[in-house]
Amino acid sequence: MELTTNQSLAVSPQEIAAKVTSAGEIVTTAKRVVSVDIFRGLNVLLMIFVNNVAEVRGLPWWTYHRGNVNGMTYVDMVFPGFLFLMGMSIPLSLGVRLEKGTSRWRVIAHVAWRSLSLLVLGLFIANAPHVAAQYTHISQQWWTVLGFVGIAMAWIRIPGEEKRRTLHRIIRFAGLAMIAVLFLVFRRVTPEGEPARLDLSYVEILGLLGWAYLLVGTLYVLFAKRFEILAGLFAVMVAFNAFSILGWLDGIHSLFWNPFEAGLSSMTMAGVLASFVIVGNNLAPTFGGKTRWILGAAALLFLAGYVLQPLGISKNLDTPTWCLYCTASNLLMALLLYWIADVKGWKAWANFAKPVGENPLLAYFLPFIPFLLPSLYRLTTFGTSGTWGVVKSAMLTGLMLVVTRVLVRWGVRLRV
Repeated sequence: MELTTNQSLAVSPQEIAAKVTSAGEIVTTAKRVVSVDIFRGLNVLLMIFVNNVAEVRGLPWWTYHRGNVNGMTYVDMVFPGFLFLMGMSIPLSLGVRLEKGTSRWRVIAHVAWRSLSLLVLGLFIANAPHVAAQYTHISQQWWTVLGFVGIAMAWIRIPGEEKRRTLHRIIRFAGLAMIAVLFLVFRRVTPEGEPARLDLSYVEILGLLGWAYLLVGTLYVLFAKRFEILAGLFAVMVAFNAFSILGWLDGIHSLFWNPFEAGLSSMTMAGVLASFVIVGNNLAPTFGGKTRWILGAAALLFLAGYVLQPLGISKNLDTPTWCLYCTASNLLMALLLYWIADVKGWKAWANFAKPVGENPLLAYFLPFIPFLLPSLYRLTTFGTSGTWGVVKSAMLTGLMLVVTRVLVRWGVRLRV
């Protein structure tokens, strides 16, 4: 998989190859929407960089997450970009399946499988550093190595695998079985010193993406051609987010907020709506119309975020203002990149990010190899400070870009 689909479509006048339903939904594949790939590639590279900078000591406050402090930095805006772009890709992938005649239940099953896969990957990343060898009966390093091998077997895609479909299915099932066994034997030590199984309380970014994809993807399949209903559901998610922060939903907290966090889901749904407007041609057939839609929506979201600011601005608490400010910013960025790359055709400047944009899950996952394997810690930013830490973060980001580019040239992809 990619964090988002790699079936983005172009709908410029020079490349008309897609038709649109009465609600503006794209219903057939054509060429890629270059701006989506560019946005996605830049977002993943920035995520790799800030994940490394987070381990560097002695930097200015704006280079870190604000944590529990009221406020936000550019770092707090990176993850929302993931969610927004995943939402933009939902109509471009699931809509195509529906138009080809695939039943809604089969598409929902596809959504559920992809979501489960992301949850498994997230749980692996979150738990790997905490393997207790004395209870697991395997070292943390070997448990992690075997996990990487199982993941590669289960979700790596290579050229020509369709010619040996049976063999590759066997390999995939073997990889899934290996991961299942590793999860079963896993043990960690609790703060009280007791052995425990997998920690399910934190599913890492990939797991959070999985939950948001499950909810929003399912809602899209059910209401694929009803832009107004999806827009209403976005408003409901924002309201749920605000009500939860106010404590009004404590009685049903576990039914919606956990694990389907309303704020994260709202940012994903915003991406779905943005795809209708920017990529679809019926709601806004001209670039001027798309601009008016997006600027108007961004202004409303900024205003709503300002009104809700007394509830706080916090990524950690998933407050409505943080979600709305990030969503508005992503709308503006998506429109700007669409104008640059798809309308004006200026895209050569972003060629460096193309492999990452087309294979973001692979690029995102690769940096965890040195982070999770003690023998490769020297490649990370652990223990660094100041300028050298920033330089090392940039070097590791560049290394991941090169490795991803090489693997993509070989036809290697990581898909769920």
